[in-house]
Amino acid sequence: MEAYLLEFGNMLLRWLHVIAAVAWIGESIYFVMLDNGLKSPRAAEDKQKGVFGEMWAVHGGGFYHNQKYATAPAKLPDDLHWSFWKAYTTWLSGFALFALLYLASPSIYLINPSSSWEWAANMTGWQANVAAVLFLLLGWVIYNELCKRISPNMERDGVLSIAVAVMMVVVSYISVHLFAGRAAFLLTGAVMATAMSANVFFWIIPGQRRMVKAMKAGETPNPIDGKRGKQRSVHNTYFTLPVVLLMLSNHYSFMYTHAYSWVIMALFIFAGALIRQFFVLMHQGNIRPAYPAAGVALILVAVWVAAPSSPPEASASANIETNGSAAMSSANGDVDIAQVQSIMTDRCVQCHAKNPSHAGFAAAPAGIILDSERHTTIQAQMVKQVVASGYMPLGNITKITDEERATIAAWEPEPL
Repeated sequence: MEAYLLEFGNMLLRWLHVIAAVAWIGESIYFVMLDNGLKSPRAAEDKQKGVFGEMWAVHGGGFYHNQKYATAPAKLPDDLHWSFWKAYTTWLSGFALFALLYLASPSIYLINPSSSWEWAANMTGWQANVAAVLFLLLGWVIYNELCKRISPNMERDGVLSIAVAVMMVVVSYISVHLFAGRAAFLLTGAVMATAMSANVFFWIIPGQRRMVKAMKAGETPNPIDGKRGKQRSVHNTYFTLPVVLLMLSNHYSFMYTHAYSWVIMALFIFAGALIRQFFVLMHQGNIRPAYPAAGVALILVAVWVAAPSSPPEASASANIETNGSAAMSSANGDVDIAQVQSIMTDRCVQCHAKNPSHAGFAAAPAGIILDSERHTTIQAQMVKQVVASGYMPLGNITKITDEERATIAAWEPEPL
């Protein structure tokens, strides 16, 4: 029952997280489009009122007239709309989901036993949890300090963009050495997502509140609040596409099990930012095909980097000693389903069964069942890939051996 309730909570939190993220990202993209698509007001009275730009739009059978003021309007309504709860809900639900899945089972999901950093590979569960939380916190602190020190008055945003890009490469590199592959991708995305939410909480909304307070008091708002809010909002829009990709990456083990997974991650981060830049400029009426072309080029480079250099059979067999009956069978390629199913029974069906015996699962993860020869044969190519790459079993919790991995890699399943 406990595993079932945890799984149900996981589902509800994920649902909430996705809904909040869609709402926040959608609203953010809309306002970036609106801000960049404004035209000078046509009516003289609008110009006299201080209207900076306007946009006419039609949607859902209705017509809309949006206006932006360059300075304080003569009067602010009492029901002024604020945009922040979507951002806060997205982060809070995301962190709760991370705690429920990753922090609750760090030995399975967080610790990277094959890390080249020996101390990281030997972390205990609580140490991995502390490292993950500090990773998020330090990511925000360093990003925020870069913004404050490099471009405090928004006069060096170009240099700041380069610094943040370098920071994300470093974050990508450190994450894959500190944590298991899936967690590394998720935490790198969470560093950006934390910066996005913190930008709203610490800078954008407080600045807007100060501006509104000054306007209601008949004072002139400090222009630095508007400039800083715009700076952080721009950063958020460039983080958006990479964050979405990294949050989805846990479904694609070829990305985070590769030896150069941090390079793949960085390429996708830059690709997402370049593609987003195209749409930002497009809303200004400035079509620059070079940006999406460069983004696609980086994705193609990622495809090339992620591609296996040799078949799983060869790569797995090359990493073990060729002694023992299992290793000899692997070398000869003479492996039958009975041998493979024996390994599945010993190492995999604790989780991947119709009724898992592992306390953390109420149902087979991803619906993958390996408790019979037929089920294992149906999932053959996936099994070979994730076992040969070292991704499964998670954290090698069932202590699968190199010889057993080679046996699975050498298996050539018969068609059903």
